[in-house]
Amino acid sequence: MAKTLYVGNLPWTTTEEELSQAFGAHAQVLSCRIITDRETGRSRGFGFVEVEDDGAEKAVTAMNGTQLSGRDLVVNEARPRQPKY
Repeated sequence: MAKTLYVGNLPWTTTEEELSQAFGAHAQVLSCRIITDRETGRSRGFGFVEVEDDGAEKAVTAMNGTQLSGRDLVVNEARPRQPKY
């Protein structure tokens, strides 16, 4: 099984590879993606990291509040999307 983690307050210049490496020290990373603006292609400052189920809690504890390029990350388990009405 895998869990998806929300990662907020990302520096605008962070790449998916850098994000994967940062989380790879604490859990096995299956995938990661940084959400970008449709029009400009620039980072929106948050992303998602998919990790193995057994390492998810450790990764959240280890990475939440740590600094990446001078910004304190906000990390928690991602919630399912809410439907738009």
